[in-house]
Amino acid sequence: MAPERKNIMAKSKHIIRPELKKQILDRIKQEGITVSRAAEEHGVNPRTIYGWLGKGITAPPSVLELAKLKRENQALKEILGQITFELSLAKKKEAFSR
Repeated sequence: MAPERKNIMAKSKHIIRPELKKQILDRIKQEGITVSRAAEEHGVNPRTIYGWLGKGITAPPSVLELAKLKRENQALKEILGQITFELSLAKKKEAFSR
């Protein structure tokens, strides 16, 4: 008897242009469409898109991300200002106590 052959389907590898990747990721980040919808519309596997997102091939930060970063930046500036002020007061007190 001859050994059975398994029907192995070769995986087809589509090359996706960087411009198309950027367009897809921009639509997800800026327009808020789902990965599933973008994948369906562009004929790309959703796992591929999640891979791009995971690798950091992303569009500029979303409005929500920018707002969060601005709040954090403001909080850090306030902390730095307070520390600077307290250091200044401590130096003045030290100068007067001499």
